[in-house]
Amino acid sequence: MPNTFNGNVGAIFPTWTTVTRSATAQTGETGYNTTTGTLEVYNGTAWIATINYSTSYPVSYLVVAGGGGGGNYNSGGGGGAGGLLTGTAFLVTGTVNTITVGAGGNGAVGYTAAVNGSNSSLIGNSIIATALGGGYGASNGLGNNGGSGGSGGGADQQGGAGSGTFGQGNAGGANNATYNVSPYYPAAGGGGAGAVGGSQLSSSIAGNGGVGLTTSIITTTQATNYSVGQVVSSSIYFAGGGGASTQGGGGTGGSGGYGGGGAGTSSVGAGTSGTANTGGGGGAGYNAFNGGNGGSGVVILSMPTTNYSGKTTGSPIVTTNGSNTVLIYTSSGSYIA
Repeated sequence: MPNTFNGNVGAIFPTWTTVTRSATAQTGETGYNTTTGTLEVYNGTAWIATINYSTSYPVSYLVVAGGGGGGNYNSGGGGGAGGLLTGTAFLVTGTVNTITVGAGGNGAVGYTAAVNGSNSSLIGNSIIATALGGGYGASNGLGNNGGSGGSGGGADQQGGAGSGTFGQGNAGGANNATYNVSPYYPAAGGGGAGAVGGSQLSSSIAGNGGVGLTTSIITTTQATNYSVGQVVSSSIYFAGGGGASTQGGGGTGGSGGYGGGGAGTSSVGAGTSGTANTGGGGGAGYNAFNGGNGGSGVVILSMPTTNYSGKTTGSPIVTTNGSNTVLIYTSSGSYIA
């Protein structure tokens, strides 16, 4: 008896073009796209081309978005880390994979609130990986909550924390009312990819940024030589949250989380910015002094050297890790598999 699919003999799939395919597709709906010449399936969010394993090869990836800016005035929450995505995909030979590297969000300036970081993404024929920018840290005098994003911004002495995105990061630190007292009124740290932001540690110590996550997609030597990630002992961290600030001198600002999070200030002065190409959140400033900017993101691809095409745009750093070729994108570009 011949095979059938949806009543069709011989497993004949419906056909459509990129323009005419259903705008209200159900998860699992499958058909042949005559525009791209591929069989594709709807995964509930987007159309994904099925893989011909004879013309594709595995690529490990790390996608980190820009971190959120730190808050300020009078004490501010730390910026949330950029979202972090990692995994393995099969790239189809000859297809274009577009890389976008998100910028860090600006820290609070005077009476202007901080802003979220920008998204980073790796999008191609067989992969859609979009990491969301980190949420901004709250600013007390502006009455705002921490921003939501890949990881959420920390709460100030009055408001709430921003939420993180499942699978990408964690929420900002919540306001601990027990320690939110005169004269320092400490705030809470931004969330990191590996942990929620820290609440106030005492009535004079602001919350720390949440720790980021480690990766082995590059070596510690490469991370140091090319200034990506934060090397701590023998581990490489990305996407740490920013530390919070206290009000007035004498308190202690929160530290940034491993993964490039900036430190919060404890006296008159600006917060420390997140480290570039880590996705770290910005540290919070005091009073009308600026919050630190979030650190920019990064996209890293690692593939068997025997499969590497050598076709790139955007001037990525090209290096090797054992039998793999590694592409480090600190700015946007593309890779043609």
